[in-house]
Amino acid sequence: MVESSGSAEVPSGSSGGRRLSLADKLNHLFETVKNPATGKRYTNAEVSRAIREAGEADGLTVSESAISQLRSGAKPNPTVNTVEALARHFNVTPQYFFPDFDAEESEKIRASMELIAAVGDSKVRGLALRANGLSADSLKMITTVIEQARRLEGLDKPDNPSVT
Repeated sequence: MVESSGSAEVPSGSSGGRRLSLADKLNHLFETVKNPATGKRYTNAEVSRAIREAGEADGLTVSESAISQLRSGAKPNPTVNTVEALARHFNVTPQYFFPDFDAEESEKIRASMELIAAVGDSKVRGLALRANGLSADSLKMITTVIEQARRLEGLDKPDNPSVT
């Protein structure tokens, strides 16, 4: 099982000549989207199980090992059904996973996911919803302000924030 150890490198604003791989994008979703049942990052097994349960009517499954291979880059070309199932699970458009997906739109999705992760408290989730449609730079700025306020109020330690 591949567990991501750090944040996917995503250049600011544009792709900077580097296109993110499907593995980069998928790992970023694993890092920023929390399992609502546990409040922690999803594991490959949890995503596999959730896809299986959501796709029971059509028999769609994505094995834990297939997810691991996608995250490591060992399997760079998943089926359309797999891409659609992952997109549904992580609540992104399937096009997000393709290399020619608009870099600015991809950055907006990434920044939105980080903002949602930063405001995981249900009382402030409305803030994240109101931020919908803002540019990637604005979303990054809001995330930075929230993280700084949490540190100032002693909710996160500077070197070990609880929001990951």
